[in-house]
Amino acid sequence: MFKKTAVLVVSCGAMLAGCGTDPQAENQEIVSNLIEAGFPADDIMVVEDAVYVGRDAHVTLEASREMLQHGHESAEQYRTTNLVGTSVTKICVNPTSSFNSYTRLSQGLDQAIANYNSLGLRITFARGPTTGCTANITATTMSGAGGSAGFPSGGKPYGTINIGTGLNSYSLDVNEHVITHELGHAIGFRHSDYYNRNISCGSGGNEGTAGVGAILIPGTPSTATVGGSIMNSCFRSTETGEWTSSDKTALNYLY
Repeated sequence: MFKKTAVLVVSCGAMLAGCGTDPQAENQEIVSNLIEAGFPADDIMVVEDAVYVGRDAHVTLEASREMLQHGHESAEQYRTTNLVGTSVTKICVNPTSSFNSYTRLSQGLDQAIANYNSLGLRITFARGPTTGCTANITATTMSGAGGSAGFPSGGKPYGTINIGTGLNSYSLDVNEHVITHELGHAIGFRHSDYYNRNISCGSGGNEGTAGVGAILIPGTPSTATVGGSIMNSCFRSTETGEWTSSDKTALNYLY
């Protein structure tokens, strides 16, 4: 998730010949797998030797291979094919010392965890370090005022959320919103406006309508509106950080 005015400095887009060959051929395979799964080339980028789709969702080699193991479903909030398995009951979010040094990021994490735990889902979140964790996510910092994460793999949530230190100058509600959003990616949610980023970002197009990776969650709207979901691609300075009704429906359906 990036603020409307944010710009990713390094991207590969459709220039696949220069992506993944250095330093690792692994990235080239990830890009190839994503294209085979149905993601358009111009929605894929390589930033600091990591492959992303939708600007803030990191895809590992394992996750890209898993996408090809599932049949395509029709794409009409949205989820990825990969979800968190039933063996995961307690997800511990472990902030780094750098993360904890930013007051609003730290407080926003607590409120994001409370957001999930307020719904009585089969998975609970806890701030680490603590005991009884069946999965772990590291909360660390990045530059800018946004965030990034990735999708589940092997039945586990994605292992890291990156939160921009620039958010410390925003309200606590905005910090809560962005962290809740990135945790949403980590457990399998795509952007609610993945099919038209212009809705929340004011610019941008389709992130990819592939059935695998963009599956409509029953009971939720197939169209997005500004402020309609925490999972919208871009955030506003007026975000409340609270679930919308469709967010709650989506979470309760999946978990």
